[in-house]
Amino acid sequence: MYFAAVLARTDDGWEASETELDDVETLADLADLAREAATDDDTVLILIEQEDSWFGVVRVDGEDDPRIFVSDAAAAARSSYGTMLTDELLGRDDEDFDDLDDLEAELSEDADEDEDAGTEVDEDEEDAAAADAVGPLGDADLLADLGVSAAALRGLDSDAIGEIAEALGCTDVLEAVR
Repeated sequence: MYFAAVLARTDDGWEASETELDDVETLADLADLAREAATDDDTVLILIEQEDSWFGVVRVDGEDDPRIFVSDAAAAARSSYGTMLTDELLGRDDEDFDDLDDLEAELSEDADEDEDAGTEVDEDEEDAAAADAVGPLGDADLLADLGVSAAALRGLDSDAIGEIAEALGCTDVLEAVR
């Protein structure tokens, strides 16, 4: 089960609204949804959570490109909305990979190519590359100027959206739409 909310920054603080993602098929659709909620060119955050499996944050500032963070790329890649975010972060089209197994195979092929090219690939480096693909992905600094450091964002788990709202000072606003 998903929960998605839009937090729009205003002169008076944050305004929250629950949003349905049924009509959202691309990151551009998601960015348009955020811009519709914006007051002038203020910051808008879209928070997406799938139970306690993964969460994502999309930040839109005016007409700038959206910034994205996903807490667990592997878990997100197994869900429709998460796939939209991870595909964008990995720069792949829908046809590039059928599923996470294809992604892992691609990462393995890249490591094999490095070995074939004469580059020594340490097993620890291979393990780290695989962990990166299945761990947090994206711009972990996207909330740093709002009080949530990259380290704090990467460390969030079960009630990540609630903890983000608390750091932003808008827990009551978010809880009203939850």
